[in-house]
Amino acid sequence: MFQANRPPPSPLSASDTSVLKNDPENPSKLGFHERLRHFTWAWYTLTMSTGGLALLIGSQPNKFHGLQEIGLAVYAFNLLLFALVCSLMATRFLIHGGLLASLMHDREGFFFPTFWLSIATIISGLHNFFGSDPSESYLIALEVLFWIYCACTITVAVVQYSYVFTSISYRLQTMMPSWILPAFPIMLSGTIASVIAIDQPPRSAIPIIVAGVTFQGLGFSISCMMYAHYIGRLMESGFPNREHRPGLFICVGPPSFTALALIGMAKGLPADFKVLPGETANDGRILELLAITAGAFLWALSLWFFCIGAVAVIREPPTAFHLNWWAMVFPNTGFTLATIKLADAFGSSGVKGFASAMSICIICMFLFVFVSHVRAVWRQEIMYPGKDEDVSE
Repeated sequence: MFQANRPPPSPLSASDTSVLKNDPENPSKLGFHERLRHFTWAWYTLTMSTGGLALLIGSQPNKFHGLQEIGLAVYAFNLLLFALVCSLMATRFLIHGGLLASLMHDREGFFFPTFWLSIATIISGLHNFFGSDPSESYLIALEVLFWIYCACTITVAVVQYSYVFTSISYRLQTMMPSWILPAFPIMLSGTIASVIAIDQPPRSAIPIIVAGVTFQGLGFSISCMMYAHYIGRLMESGFPNREHRPGLFICVGPPSFTALALIGMAKGLPADFKVLPGETANDGRILELLAITAGAFLWALSLWFFCIGAVAVIREPPTAFHLNWWAMVFPNTGFTLATIKLADAFGSSGVKGFASAMSICIICMFLFVFVSHVRAVWRQEIMYPGKDEDVSE
């Protein structure tokens, strides 16, 4: 897939080499020890999607008794999955080594940011499900988590893109939306800020919102620059290979999460917030109206990207499971959450009903991808030589 001046690929083990000589239709059985060599950073797409689903369930406009408990159960399940994935990743590197090689890999490296996206859903879910009556110490801890997250993700965005710019060459004809991923975690700083700022005292809320707007703008701006290459690639070379088409839904995420963050942060401003001097100006209300307008504008862009991705996948559905299938869940979760925010802002029961219908579709897609994921592991369609994101294309 890529043409690059890149570090040499990791050498295959003896067992990998013998396996690749076999009939691909009848793969040899590998032990867990060898399969763990191919447990990649892309597995965090599972936890970021599960965490996003928990947030979506907890944010439904049309609630019923027990809904919050269902969302909490999904959140707890995601914590277990996250702990499991982290344990397996650590075991992989302890047994087989290659941590730096995985981060520098021309394909697998782009999925390292999904670890931070999982962290973002965990922080947001923490406040959604446990922040109903927050204590002062809890709010301080949440504030500290926010600033640590911002520091780590801005470092990821700078260091990873700097490495790509200086050490790897990609042909623009092969551009994929995964190139956006290093900017995605810092962009979700705004989403976290929109969740936690509303309960913070003014001394903390204002800096958190300022940082959220700033970093949300940074991530979305980088995404827009990548969109130019993405559209040019589609115009010149058409849709990518059918196996990579689920990844097109990544483009749905930046505008939808930006709409979600802007509206949430505007609502989180203190009641006496002022930008301009004067006793009559209601600056917070003005900014909220501007955020809603911008949110509706960005929602339409997300809709367009969603339709492009849907057309591409429907025309030629992928034939084998890959972890990029989770792109059909997480970005569309942000799209649905943005729809819910707009429905609340406009007070429209029709839009709320539409958002509920979108949520049902997301839940169905999550279950479909999750079952496909489990089956693929069982049938050795992933975590197997030549079938994962640790192979250059």
